[in-house]
Amino acid sequence: MDDVTAGKPLVSTQIDNRVGTIILNNPEKRNALSHALIEAVITGLQAFEEADVRVVVLRAQPGVKVWSSGHDVYELPSGGRDPLGWDDPLRELVRAIEECPAPVIAIVEGGVWGGACEVVFACDLIIAAPDATFAVTPAKLGVPYNVSGMLTFMNACPMRIVKEMVFTAKPLSAERAESLGIINHMVPSKELDSFTQALSESIALNAPLSISVMKEQLRMLAGAHPMSPRRFERVQGLRRLVWESEDYEEGLRAFKQKRAPRFSGR
Repeated sequence: MDDVTAGKPLVSTQIDNRVGTIILNNPEKRNALSHALIEAVITGLQAFEEADVRVVVLRAQPGVKVWSSGHDVYELPSGGRDPLGWDDPLRELVRAIEECPAPVIAIVEGGVWGGACEVVFACDLIIAAPDATFAVTPAKLGVPYNVSGMLTFMNACPMRIVKEMVFTAKPLSAERAESLGIINHMVPSKELDSFTQALSESIALNAPLSISVMKEQLRMLAGAHPMSPRRFERVQGLRRLVWESEDYEEGLRAFKQKRAPRFSGR
């Protein structure tokens, strides 16, 4: 059950003792969240649901330096279009993780950047190696993040940490993330597999219907942030200022030219 590009599977999947594992498998491109890779992960989640899997593990190949670099910047639209709208593939992946009836556990080694950070934070439990780091990087590209994504960060982190991460775009260490309750456990790299296996198997022994209902309850309660139509329109208007700006075009251009961006604030 692999999605293949140029003859190589972008993800691999396996099931063992009702625990399904999805492994990101495109390290040459730092597991960038391309449309094809996201589709492969979602397909894996759907197949696991059909197979009555009780726990899902999402990870990259062991020992990677970058878990995922986030959005495939080459697939982002040019100025004049919302780069992170409701139908953006990343939004579909986050919804698939949140709506998956089985708990989703992220195993993280290496750097997690941009949209990949939201994917990890959308998972139900996070187990990270000491070298794991988490960086929210839209400000480096001049990209306006969306409301749903901001809620993911707000539900995962204290507000001042969210602000620090989105304003500075600097990585948060696994040690600090654990101390803040953002991740569940920091575990030595060589113990990640055995620790997560034991945790997954203990969850799989419990009542799956009870767990899936409680997960859905928590998802609905976490998303219970009422916003008036006027405020929502205001947020969308502010985001439009960014994706139609010179800075947005400059951020994409600088990334593709592998140089530091020169933002003007316009």
